[in-house]
Order: sequence, then structure tokens, then C-alpha cells
Amino acid sequence: MPVPARLGVFRVLCLFAVFEAVCLLDTGMLFPRESSSREVKELNGRWDFRADKSPNRNQGFEKAWYKSRLAETGPVIDMPVPASYNDITQDPTLRDFIGWVWYEREVVVPARWIADEGTRVVLRVGSAHYYSVVWVNGVKVTEHNGGHLPFEAEIGSLIRKDPTQPCRITIAVNNTLTLDTLPPGNIQHMDDHTKYPDGFFVQNIYFDFFNYAGIHRSVLLYTTPKAYVDDITVVTDFLDNTVNLKSSFFTTLKATLMDKNGRCVASSSEPSGVLKVVDVNLWWPYLMHENPAYLYSMEVRLMATDSRSTYEDVYTLPVGIRTVNVTSTQFLINNKPFYFHGVNKHEDSDIRGKGFDWPLIVKDFNLLKWLGANSFRTSHYPYAEEILQMCDRHGIVVIDECPGVGIKDIRSFGNSSLTHHLAVMDELVRRDKNHASVVMWSVANEPAAEMPPADFYFKTLIKHTKALDPSRPVTFITDSNYARDRGAPYVDVICVNSYFSWYHDPGHLEVIPIQLKTQFENWYGKYQKPIIQSEYGADAVAGFHSDPPVMFSEEYQKAVLQSYHNVLDQKRKQYVIGELIWNFADFMTVQGITRVVGNKKGIFTRERQPKAAAFILKERYWRLANETGRLPVWTKYPCSF
Repeated sequence: MPVPARLGVFRVLCLFAVFEAVCLLDTGMLFPRESSSREVKELNGRWDFRADKSPNRNQGFEKAWYKSRLAETGPVIDMPVPASYNDITQDPTLRDFIGWVWYEREVVVPARWIADEGTRVVLRVGSAHYYSVVWVNGVKVTEHNGGHLPFEAEIGSLIRKDPTQPCRITIAVNNTLTLDTLPPGNIQHMDDHTKYPDGFFVQNIYFDFFNYAGIHRSVLLYTTPKAYVDDITVVTDFLDNTVNLKSSFFTTLKATLMDKNGRCVASSSEPSGVLKVVDVNLWWPYLMHENPAYLYSMEVRLMATDSRSTYEDVYTLPVGIRTVNVTSTQFLINNKPFYFHGVNKHEDSDIRGKGFDWPLIVKDFNLLKWLGANSFRTSHYPYAEEILQMCDRHGIVVIDECPGVGIKDIRSFGNSSLTHHLAVMDELVRRDKNHASVVMWSVANEPAAEMPPADFYFKTLIKHTKALDPSRPVTFITDSNYARDRGAPYVDVICVNSYFSWYHDPGHLEVIPIQLKTQFENWYGKYQKPIIQSEYGADAVAGFHSDPPVMFSEEYQKAVLQSYHNVLDQKRKQYVIGELIWNFADFMTVQGITRVVGNKKGIFTRERQPKAAAFILKERYWRLANETGRLPVWTKYPCSF
């Protein structure tokens, strides 16, 4: 298709070069990539593991388990990394364990890494839930507060102290949730000895998914030169057919932008300047354009010299050029109206829990594209970086959500909670800011936004997030009454969760058209902002059928979806800009009288087999995509998948 003339502005590129390494890295968080100057060594696989089952869960620290091999402190078992530890063994006490667990692995570091003192060696943990402390050869190198996000430490000086010894890495992880954590929770001790054994306690949580724990993503060692590219920030814009890139460098750098064929389309070696890209290929969402998800490669090459050596570092970043804007009735990508027809997900699977798993990820993306979904929300926490890279490559649009789920207690709106929440948003934006697929930040899910402290809390949080990244809109997900919600005035897009005929008026499908229409009109009437139906759905036990439909049958789930769709079809012509089904797949929850082996609202089973609702949604999403008229012929016939 011919592309009208566009003048593009590749508006900001900020690069920071750090010359001297520090032990605790609080600056950039670039994803480790191999290059001519960088190497990556995965430490995934079998680790030694021990849960601290002492009454105070603190024996490991009291007896300094990190000072010797973990097997010398007591019995250890095999534990895979990455994986949640909960479902790996037959031990019921480990499945629901709360407290410190200990991981250890000895690693052989390549001799050239140790011999070259101009090489930095960095230990990186992709995610560990929840609080982590890391030692190398018995020396503490870092600690991290919060799950779902990566943390690093430079360990070169430690492993060079005795290069003949293996590198022993010890990681202690604690999954305890408090009123100040994200997500929040609290520990309740049961002291009635006529009912409970000594030391009995439970972890109370305010969210509806299992509190999986452990090292959930890859553990890596990677190298950089002593002088290295620490951080890159790319913000894109366009106008007509030229892209401009402004850059600010602290040392000698060269930025080269290459197209998919490896052809240089722009470069600059000036400390600041403009890169002009002629006939720019924009990044478009899946099913919105005949050439979706176009990615350039930006190679950043740093040169630095000290009194002894010259260092060169090379880092390549995939870059998608696109814009995001919001009006009172529309969400615009590249100045074209975009309608979210997608899903909510969880990082959840049998045995692995929240552990990163490539086969599952690839399967899920095949199902998303089969379904005709163009988007998903990372409910209710940041997903693995590799998942966002897949979204960039396939054109799947992402609402990137922090772990602010279950903020229900008024004490979770205090200063310590807010300080931690702001820090988490710092880490999230720092990690995900360069992903073209990420179009909006979500700072919370279903908080008690009607409480008086919520006004200051969310005003501060949203203002802070917009300052971190002015190029993307900010939302949070609400289920509050529109008139009492104290966060809605500050967001750019209203995201509403509702479960009419399920949690409200259960079994009464006839209320959906009335209540859903009223919901939309009330929210838009008060705030004049576009609305996404960010959650809706019903539980369905696969294979359970009933006519007339009754709750938990596949027929009832279908009927709920169809009733919602009828209203959505009316309102999307006005100010509703999207719909995200809850949920993509069934997922595990805590045991309780309202859940039978997890939440069954998935349109796929936990094993990724479709329920009847999946076919309803597939038909709808392909129809919505084909209404745009911008698809190549082959995509108009989804049966070809």
C-alpha cells in the first residue's frame, strides 16, 4: 500500500556511559545482549535449595548459611531455576511455605573474564519473588525489594580475589507480603492452642491468584568493558517521511540506525545532533497494517580511553518508531484510531508456577494470533522482558502494569507504601521504556480508591509516572463507584473492571445490558475520558454444559460474553476504546470455597485448550480487525492459521 509522505521525529535518545563500575547498580537496566564486546552466560538449571523452616524463619541468617556451601548447613534438595518452588515437590508444607528459602549454585567463570581486569562481570537476576539477598563467595553483593523486576551487581573484583575457586552464588528469597509491599498482604498469627499448633500463622492476601515464589526468571552472568553503555532512552515521533533523532552523549559514541536488511539508514558520531531517516517504516500493531511490527536496530558504539587502555562497547537495541496519543474519545497509534481487542493474562502454568518457560510463551503467542487479539494487559505485575520483546516482534500492544494489586487496607496508602510504589514505577519504566509494544502504564489494579488517602496517593503516583515517561498515557484499573473514585481525575484513560451477572446479580444475564450501559455513561459523563472495559467474564468448567445456561457452564460463559459485546458494539462508536477478556487461560489461586483448583474464567484451560468462549471471541476479534479495511487479503481468512 502506498504510504503518504510523513516527517518523522526520532525525538530523544539519551545515552549514559559509566566508566568506573560500582557494586550495586542503580542506573541503567538494559537487557543483556551479546555483541562483539559483551558475553552472556546463563545460570539456569539445577540449583541446591533449602527452605528455612525454623520457627522464626531466620536460622539461615543467624547461622550464616551463605558463608559455606549450602549442603554443609543441612539437607538440600534439587530445585530448577527458573521456576516457582511451590509445585515442584510432594511436600505440602513447601507448596504453601512463607518465609526465607535459599538457593545456591557454583559456577565456573571463563578464565578470560577473570584475567582481563578491563572486563566487568555482572550478576543479574531477572526476577525473584519477593525480597532477595545475594552473596558471592560469602560476600553480600546486593539485595532487592520486590518481585517481577530485575536486579544486578558487579562481581568482578570478588571472583578475581581467588581465581582458582569456583564462583559460589547464594540467593535467599522471602515471599512474605506486608502492608507496605506490592502487592500488599499481612501475616496473621493464630495463638489459640485449642485450635492451632504452636507457631501457626497464615499469609493473608488481597488478590485472586496464587502467591507463587522463588527465582522466576533467568539468572545470568554477563560482561561489558570497563567503559560501557549503561542506559538508552528512545522516544519516537514522526511527521511526513523523515525521522529525526536528537542525542546527548557523555563520551565518544556513534549511533547507527539500521533497517531489517541491515542497511544503515542514519548515523551520528556527534555528542548531540539529529538523525534523519527518509521513508520511515512505522511500527504498527498486529492486524492494523499489512506490515506490522517493523523494527529497526540501533547500534550504539562507545569508545573511551584511560591512561592504560582503550575500551569499546557495542550494544544493539531493537527500535520501533510509533506514536501514541489520547483524545477524549480515541486512542491513537500513529495518528490512527486503535481499538484494544485483547486479553488479560497471568504468568502461570502447571508445575512451573510463574517460572519463565519458552515453550509456553511461544504457544501463547500462537493462540493470541489465532484468536485475533491485538493486545493484552500484564495483569497484575510486570511480565518477563522476553515476553515484551515478543510483543515488539509480533505487534501485540501492551498495557504494562506494576504489582499494585490488592491495595485495600487504608494503612497501605501511607508514606512507606507510596515510597516503595514510586520506586517500583522507577524500575518498571527504566526497564520497559524502549518497547514499542508498551503503549500505556498501569499503576494499580482495583485499589480502594474511594478511601480519602487515595487522592494524594494516586495524584502523586500518576504525576511521578508521567514525569518518568511523558510519551505514554497512564491509567489504573478501577472497580470503584464512578462518583467516589479518587484516582480517576488524574489518569488519561479510564479502565473499568465489571462482572455483571457474576459477582453482582449472579445468574441474571438480563441485567448486563442495563448495568453495563449505565456504567459507561456514568464514567464518561463525569470524566470525559476514553474507556476500556479492562475486565469482564465468567467462570466456566471445561466440559460442563447446560441449557438453559447456568453459572459455571460453558454456555453461561458464552452468554455473558455475547451480552457484553452487544453493548460494547454500541459504545465503541462513541468513547469505548477497548475490551480485554478476563482471562486468557485458567490460573491457580489459593484454596478456598469459591475456587475449585483455581480461577476458571479463562477462555482456554490452564493446559491451553479452547473452551466454547474462545471461538466466540475469535469470531468477534477477527470481525473487529477486518472492519478497519487495512489488512492484507490473507489475514481476512483466519481459518488459514
